[in-house]
Amino acid sequence: MHTATFASDAVTGLSAASALGGEPVLHALPRSVLEWIALVRQGISAGAVDAVVRVMGIGRSELSRALDIPERTLARRKKEGVLTSEESGKIVRLALVIERAVVVFEDERAAISWLKSPNAALCGNSPMSLLDTELGSVAVVNTLGRVENGLFA
Repeated sequence: MHTATFASDAVTGLSAASALGGEPVLHALPRSVLEWIALVRQGISAGAVDAVVRVMGIGRSELSRALDIPERTLARRKKEGVLTSEESGKIVRLALVIERAVVVFEDERAAISWLKSPNAALCGNSPMSLLDTELGSVAVVNTLGRVENGLFA
């Protein structure tokens, strides 16, 4: 998927790893797709959920919808301490989109605002509301590409 590009290499700003709580939560700082895959396969610490909630300025229920993971499951994972590989993949996908948006807008607040706001190029949907599916994530990343290239988005 296109969201696996690592935009933080080009511009400093909020990285996918820092959106997930950084090294204290991830116990690593993945810098390549293969490192992310290994982390997803082993399961990411449930602390990443709280980190994303803080970064995005959203509630757990909104994050639950964005990830397509029931809120009760997220609460259970917090007690267990680790997300499943499938859940880890979803939260990493979200973090990579956050990172990409920060690079495109060159401003964390503007990127987060864009992710949460209705977008005409996405038929009035907010980018965040489309991240529950792989295809939605692709649409969001493609829209970010158009924004980056100065096209209507």
